[in-house]
Amino acid sequence: MQPSPDEKPDARQAVISPTRNDPLLHTLSEAIGGPLGDHAAPGVVRSGFWTPERVLVILTALAAVLGVVIKGYCRVNGWTTPQHFYAACYSDLPVLFKERGFADGILPLLGQGAPFEYPVLTSLIAGLTALVVPGTGTTEARATGYFDVNAVLLAVMWIVAVVATARSNRRRPWDAAMLAIAPGAILAGFINWDLWSVALLAVGMYLFARNQPVWAGVLIGLGAATKLYPVLVLGAIVLLAVRTGRYRPLWLTAAAAGVTWLAANLPAMLLDPRGWVYFFDFARDRTAGFSSIYFAWNLVVERIRYGAPLETPAVNAIATVSFSLACLAIAFVALHAPRRPRLAQLTFLIVAAFILTNKVYSPQYVLWLIPLLALARPRWRDFLLWMLAEALHWWAVWMYLGATTSGGPSTNNIDSPYYVGAILLHMIAVGYLCVRVLMDIYEPSGDPIRLSRQDDPQGGAFDGAPDALMWGDLRRKVSAGLRAGRA
Repeated sequence: MQPSPDEKPDARQAVISPTRNDPLLHTLSEAIGGPLGDHAAPGVVRSGFWTPERVLVILTALAAVLGVVIKGYCRVNGWTTPQHFYAACYSDLPVLFKERGFADGILPLLGQGAPFEYPVLTSLIAGLTALVVPGTGTTEARATGYFDVNAVLLAVMWIVAVVATARSNRRRPWDAAMLAIAPGAILAGFINWDLWSVALLAVGMYLFARNQPVWAGVLIGLGAATKLYPVLVLGAIVLLAVRTGRYRPLWLTAAAAGVTWLAANLPAMLLDPRGWVYFFDFARDRTAGFSSIYFAWNLVVERIRYGAPLETPAVNAIATVSFSLACLAIAFVALHAPRRPRLAQLTFLIVAAFILTNKVYSPQYVLWLIPLLALARPRWRDFLLWMLAEALHWWAVWMYLGATTSGGPSTNNIDSPYYVGAILLHMIAVGYLCVRVLMDIYEPSGDPIRLSRQDDPQGGAFDGAPDALMWGDLRRKVSAGLRAGRA
């Protein structure tokens, strides 16, 4: 792969210092002696033991410990309703262990007639990890043991995701610190199994950046078999393939992803077809989920006693149309922008659009966006403002659930207007990040990555590629085709 036209060959191995490059960190560093000196050469001069990756691994491990400590009340007093909401230590892991038969050795998707509302690999992880929990029966001690086993594995996945994110741009490894110490990851990392898919997608994007599209597709396929959202990266690859005319990376990645996803799902399809399809039926038939804009609408309608609540068919239709329109808008941006957008920018926009239009927003979904933002727009001010909004939403959803699902005392609850406000704040924050990414696309001089004299570090074969088709070209071809048809 040749250096991009605006990148100096002798600077490819230099590491960008955050205190030099990020305005907020530059200012905050004055409290500890100021930014890195002009004569320091990180990445060129050997740093000894304290390499960026080792520091990031240590930071991630400490953050993971803090994430488990936050669950301390539940680990000591049990995972019971409504206390696990009011103590803000709720986790799906011990709750599902007790309620889905995992404590009795039931394994989803292996012909045991135990439907589970998650994709195949998550279902297997949930069932297999229960087998290593000592003891028998559904006890609080075993539920805590189940949480601990999964928390260790999730912490490993967190580290894998951080290292892969750091290696996805070797000149800017410190951007992965956003994921390593993210408040959103500390608060929500151990709610569910999402860190598995986050790690698989992060490794997939790293492999794509290294011009290994087949292996990238394998990891994306595994990620999609864990949570469906990693498949959205293929949309960004499609857009870049169209703009550059380089379709080989797309075909190889998509084919490998499809074959891998099918290989992971095929045993479940054959052994327990009803159990396998249950995930898709559940996703289709569920009502508007907590923290979605549709759920907020229904709360407002109920509160003011005016208007019609959105039923499941309407929610499905609105969500599908909204996401489709958002994808069309992103496709327009990808072909219309004067300079080709980066893979991370397009992936972030697509996943953010999915989150904003989806009919459910669980607090752990914030994990999907954190590594993508670290690659798309590594600016700490915007990142921390977003994390503040997500932390407020994380707290609000537990206080609201304590009231509505558990009949908890009113002194501990928040009323629905405050919960709706937290939902809107989260959506506004994500929307603001999308606007900032769009601004970087249309004004590359404000893009932190392009300021680092890089074109598209995650783009693989698209890095430094010339344009083959832009919006103006497409419009002219369509117009010519229409004129030919009329003639």
